[in-house]
Amino acid sequence: MILHVDLDAFYASAEKARNPELIGRSLVIGADPKKGHGRVVAACSYEARKFGIKSGIPISRAYKLCPDAVYLRPDFAYYNALSGEIMNLFRKFTSKLEQASIDEAYLDISDKVSSYDEAESYVKDIKKALKADFSLTCSVGVAVNKSIAKIASDMNKPDGVTIVKDEDSKEFLAPLAVEKISGVGAKTAEVLQRMGIKTIGELAKTDGKELVRIFGKNGVWLWGIANVLERVEVEEVLERKSISHEFTFQKDTDDEKLIRNTVDDLIVKVHKRLINDNLVCKTIGIKIRYQNFTTFIREKSAPDYTDSKDMISSLTYSLFNEFSEGKKVRLLGIRLSNLKPMEDKQQNLSAWQK
Repeated sequence: MILHVDLDAFYASAEKARNPELIGRSLVIGADPKKGHGRVVAACSYEARKFGIKSGIPISRAYKLCPDAVYLRPDFAYYNALSGEIMNLFRKFTSKLEQASIDEAYLDISDKVSSYDEAESYVKDIKKALKADFSLTCSVGVAVNKSIAKIASDMNKPDGVTIVKDEDSKEFLAPLAVEKISGVGAKTAEVLQRMGIKTIGELAKTDGKELVRIFGKNGVWLWGIANVLERVEVEEVLERKSISHEFTFQKDTDDEKLIRNTVDDLIVKVHKRLINDNLVCKTIGIKIRYQNFTTFIREKSAPDYTDSKDMISSLTYSLFNEFSEGKKVRLLGIRLSNLKPMEDKQQNLSAWQK
């Protein structure tokens, strides 16, 4: 039972999550159209898409299509930090998570549910948690393998769920264009069309040996997906691992001593996990949510990999000091990322000393 979770219009939704005044507005991420000559749209909200705006078109064209949209430069540090927090949330729902990109992940929930009805309920819990913690939505595909789950997640956007039962998989795939298979680009699709293959159903009926003759080992991959034989494991990519802790106050507070004590406690917790896991980190991030649910995430990197509590504390407070005092705080969080094993640091130091 595999889930493919795709965050809806992630960059634009992330901006709206930290600035609720943007909710309902057409939003384009890329550049100032009056200063961004030659730049392209990196992302846009669903409201902007109704005007014909999409990723990759020139900013100048987007402005002609919708001059009243809000245009923002991308804040990739914020998006990456937010993505890390979201992936940590997803990890609470599975023992096997594979982050596919900044806004996509596969979750194996085979050991969590025993039926597709249970899977549907489980997905609702994930979506509810994502909405509550980050004010974001996602589209989810549920299937017997990663390939079908990814195709399914694109069927009911935004905020949808598409469940493809094992016994219905071939029927689900059959009418779809071969381009729906992740990794089938224009060139591969063109070759398949010359062979008279336009749909996944037609691909499934094709002689596998003929596909291998034309595409090599990729022919095996294509034929296997079309015939619902793909069983690639969901695997954690350790390089994306992070350590984080959050604390939500029972009552929103502007008590500076309480806030500082909470930050100190979070520092102790993340540092303890770093040491226990025999890791060093390079990037420290903070999260702060105010009583109006406006949320900010910031990151800073140390000069080198470190397990120093003093360094983590120094960077943490330098980040928190960017925010004005006096506002009532609802939630605080600290995240360590860009991790690697302690041994690597020791080897580097030894080499430097020589």
